[in-house]
Amino acid sequence: MGPNLFGIVGRKAASEPNFYYSQALKGSGITWTPDKLDAWIKSPPALVPGNRMAFAGIADAGQRADIVAYLATLK
Repeated sequence: MGPNLFGIVGRKAASEPNFYYSQALKGSGITWTPDKLDAWIKSPPALVPGNRMAFAGIADAGQRADIVAYLATLK
């Protein structure tokens, strides 16, 4: 279970209330731009070492672009 992704594009990382984020993500200073979301979906541990996300990532750039485009529609 993860945080609500509605409005994720442009939001500060680890800012959704009532979700337990890792200290690594809280301290990352990231704002979820399309580029940062792409990097996160590619490899969460590479973007934010020490985060709690149990997800290895998606290598395919086209699949990541589709996911980021979808996330941008959630407003």
